[in-house]
Amino acid sequence: MGKIGVLIVEDDPMVAEVNAGFVGAVPGFEVIGVARTGKEALDLVASQGPALTLLDVYLPDIHGLEVLLEIRRQKLPTDVLLVTAAQDVETIQNAFRYGAVDYIVKPFKFGRLKAALEGYALLYNRLKSEKQLGQDEIDRLALSRTPLLNAEGREGEVPKGLNEVTLKQVLLYLIKDGGALSAEEVAAALGLARVTARRYLEYLAHLGKVSLELQYGSVGRPVKRYKAV
Repeated sequence: MGKIGVLIVEDDPMVAEVNAGFVGAVPGFEVIGVARTGKEALDLVASQGPALTLLDVYLPDIHGLEVLLEIRRQKLPTDVLLVTAAQDVETIQNAFRYGAVDYIVKPFKFGRLKAALEGYALLYNRLKSEKQLGQDEIDRLALSRTPLLNAEGREGEVPKGLNEVTLKQVLLYLIKDGGALSAEEVAAALGLARVTARRYLEYLAHLGKVSLELQYGSVGRPVKRYKAV
């Protein structure tokens, strides 16, 4: 597959250059244009057909949400990711109501944008290659686009020795099962070593994504069971 074309809509030349560098550093993506105004953004979306548009809210001529609405009104085939300093609830709520695929607040770390782009790429490439998807695949794609946050509500680095894709697979399996499972049960279902499964489950518990229950038997140590919350 070819690279995913991205349009950057940003009136500050320095910020636009930084964002373009970030996008170019993520494999599978390329910047196909930069727009400084809302009108230029609409013209480039129509003429260049970017798969993804990185859109600022504060533009010199048109509010970013108005640009997003106009993109939808014209039925232009581009997905929109908001990259802006706006943090008010109304703007954030309307951005998602109008179909934004994600919302990143400036200033942001490269890792946050990278996670958003990688999640988007999984969805984009899957939808391009299939005509129909089942619920399991839809759930997996939805989860892959959601960055895992640390216990303080901020995106954190996955500890050394853990893989984010596997981490999300473990969490998705717990969500789909709905019950409280042991590390041994998770390991058997996903083809992991028990000690490996336990490491992922303990980290998910640390993140607050799963709860820990102790099951006491007649003899021996209690069995730790993990359930998605």
